[in-house]
Amino acid sequence: MRVNRVREMLAQGLVPVGHMVSEFPTRGMARILEVAGADFALVDMEHSGLSAADVADQMAWLRGTAVVPLVRVPQAEYHFIARALDAGALGVMVPDVKDGAQARAIVAAAKYPPLGQRGLVTGGANTAYEPMDAAEYMAWANENTLILCQIESQEGLDHLDEIAAAPGVDVLWVGHGDMTKSLGIPGDYRHPRFIAALRQVAEAARRHGLAAGVQPNSVEQAQEWMALGYNIISYSADARVYGAAVAQGIAGVRRIAI
Repeated sequence: MRVNRVREMLAQGLVPVGHMVSEFPTRGMARILEVAGADFALVDMEHSGLSAADVADQMAWLRGTAVVPLVRVPQAEYHFIARALDAGALGVMVPDVKDGAQARAIVAAAKYPPLGQRGLVTGGANTAYEPMDAAEYMAWANENTLILCQIESQEGLDHLDEIAAAPGVDVLWVGHGDMTKSLGIPGDYRHPRFIAALRQVAEAARRHGLAAGVQPNSVEQAQEWMALGYNIISYSADARVYGAAVAQGIAGVRRIAI
């Protein structure tokens, strides 16, 4: 069984850098991301039309690469969390975590006893179709499953310490779009209230020995947010990157068209 390289990198003080897959869940995406140097792929089920079958395909293709497969589930529900992990994900991102009780329920859904209550299956996609001793697998899964809680609201900010204190949570991740919406400044990523929220989440992560994550849409934005303490980065999403590259190319061709 493979180890979760993102967890290892964080433990070593390194900054894992990945990319979100939300629009183009193709068979080539896993290898494209590996060649690009991505440490992880964040397959998005919240703001996309991706189905459980699409996610299972991505997990299978990512298994053949060094890219760590993570899934953002649509909601903090057991059936979304456990199903993504059973498909082969090495971690789950859960949107809009509001308090400690919700964080503890997420851990319970993602981890096996004694840390949680996830239902047990072996020999399937989650064990790469290898037969495994159940106790050995449970220990491996508990060690290698990454739990990322998205902080996306004022309520989440108000309960940061109890979310971060939930045993098993690894990353506090700012959902930047919804955070600005919650703060009444939609899309204003330079507003003092948003910057203050970024600082608050990063400081809470540091106090509790967790990682702080965010998804910038440019290198400049990444630099600004990393300076605030963010140490796991998803560089933009597939549709945004592709759209920007095509727009730039078309504009360039039009400039030289005669």
